[in-house]
Amino acid sequence: MNLAKWNRELLKWLLLFLAVTIAPGLAHAQKKSGGGSAPAPHASAPASHPAPSGGGGSHPSTSTAGHTTTSTAGHTTTTTGSHPTTTTAGHTTTTTAGKTTTTTAGAKTTTTTAGAKTTTTTAGAKTTTTTAGAKTTTTAGSAKTTTTAAGAKTTTTAAGGKTSTTAAGKTNTTAATKSGGAAGAGSKSAATKTVTTKSGATARVNSSGHVTQVHTAKGATINSNAHGARTISSEHVNARGEHVRTVNTGRGRGYVDHRYNHGGHSYMRRSYYDHGHRYGYAYRGYGWHGHCCYYGYVPGYYYGAGFYGWAYNPWAAPVAYAWGWGGAPWYGYYGYYFNPYPVYASAALWMTDYVISQNLQAAYAAQAQANANAAAAANAQAVGDYAGGGQQSADNGGGSPALSPEVKQAIADEVKAQLEAEKAAAAAAPASGGGAAAAASNQQSASAQSDADTTVTDQQMPAALDPNYRTFIVSTVLTEQGPDGADCSLSPGDVVTRLDDNPDANQKVKVLVSSSQKSDCHSGSQLAMAVDDLQEMHNHFREQLDSGLKTLAENQGKNGIPAGPAPGGHANPDGQVQPDLDVEAQLNDQQKDADAAEAEVQQQQAGGAQGGN
Repeated sequence: MNLAKWNRELLKWLLLFLAVTIAPGLAHAQKKSGGGSAPAPHASAPASHPAPSGGGGSHPSTSTAGHTTTSTAGHTTTTTGSHPTTTTAGHTTTTTAGKTTTTTAGAKTTTTTAGAKTTTTTAGAKTTTTTAGAKTTTTAGSAKTTTTAAGAKTTTTAAGGKTSTTAAGKTNTTAATKSGGAAGAGSKSAATKTVTTKSGATARVNSSGHVTQVHTAKGATINSNAHGARTISSEHVNARGEHVRTVNTGRGRGYVDHRYNHGGHSYMRRSYYDHGHRYGYAYRGYGWHGHCCYYGYVPGYYYGAGFYGWAYNPWAAPVAYAWGWGGAPWYGYYGYYFNPYPVYASAALWMTDYVISQNLQAAYAAQAQANANAAAAANAQAVGDYAGGGQQSADNGGGSPALSPEVKQAIADEVKAQLEAEKAAAAAAPASGGGAAAAASNQQSASAQSDADTTVTDQQMPAALDPNYRTFIVSTVLTEQGPDGADCSLSPGDVVTRLDDNPDANQKVKVLVSSSQKSDCHSGSQLAMAVDDLQEMHNHFREQLDSGLKTLAENQGKNGIPAGPAPGGHANPDGQVQPDLDVEAQLNDQQKDADAAEAEVQQQQAGGAQGGN
């Protein structure tokens, strides 16, 4: 009896010993064998909720601490602290702190790292990486990636298309290159196809099925953006032998260019038309490094030196100015993009907001008219669908305006540089009665000259390549090739920064998209842009500056604008021209050609969709 009792006690202790020694080993082996699959939920685990569209599985949460290695897969949230190494794949959110190495791969991934001595490498599409206090931040991947590095001491490199990178600290490097080599899960096809109609028109269609550019059989080029606006341009030699360029920037607005000779120099007269209002500007022609020709804006009026100084230097005290935009539809529409300064410490800052607002107002008017017969829901759907290839996402998240204070300051610096240059030009220009007499004289010389008489012999670096001018505000709708090879658009009010000073064989230079609107080329991407397009932006910028100076001169001491010296000044005969009387008719003819070509392209697309899909 005692022996049986002793045997039972021995068996109990033996079982307890086996439980203590063997069970942890089994648990460790089970943990190691988990691999990439999610563990099965146990009785105490909460029920998994339905996966979002396009995915499956539960969204478990893993929290580890200490010197830990955590490997997770699936729709997972992993939080680690103190010297961990975390590797995640799939629809994952990873948060790490302190001396961490985080590697994430796969689509729709968010990685947030905080603490020093951190290396973050992300690959794949639709990825957001935020690092704070990191000594090294490297982001490599493909489409739709946003990287923000704060306090970083090293270089942040973003590779791949549709990428926005912002780095703050000792080093600020933003780079985006053509994708293709670095793969990212879930990246969208960026194929652009060409359609040719029966009449001979050709159209470029992006991966979302939207027509970005059309070349009509008559030689016109139509660039269209996602917002419904378009720019139509064409060139021809008329019956008098004149080289004529016609540009439509919206129904009822545009301009026509004619070349002429004045004082032994080549000029171009631009006749603007805007809903019944005609006016003209002059441009001086120059050659540069074998290229002909660049045309630069010539002011029609110069102010006094004191007035330019008042506009350039800070005012005695910052002033508040009521623009009166509160109820304007365009202002509400661009609320996500543009926010005027609350007060103005100088005229340069006031003119910065003036120039930006002028571009956005014109853009809104053009697209509102283009979409006049479209339902709001249909247009919103079109904007969302258009955001393929190199296009900016239509969702800006409702955060700070896309036109950042840094970009606005760069524009303000350009304003000041131009004010200084115009002040010097005003001092060198002879005073003249100018006015109608000078304009009539230039008009007469223009009508008497042919292209043979307007050969450009003057050589001068265009503003588009001048190292003193690097920031440019887009003034017309442009179709560019994004970093992923797909077409993307730029709209009036977008901002680009020139990176190169010397054009390539195609007269293009590399630019960075510093700021862009919804569905336009992605901010942070790099494009190859024609020097002529940059020169057009600068010319338009100078036209708007002169308009702003005129407004300031007329409103000194009114509406919050401080009083200043008398504007003074004199007319500049070289900038005095009369607009064409038939500019409206020329623009209407071009509109009809463009409408017919676009209708034919749409008809062919519809027929192809019915027959082939």
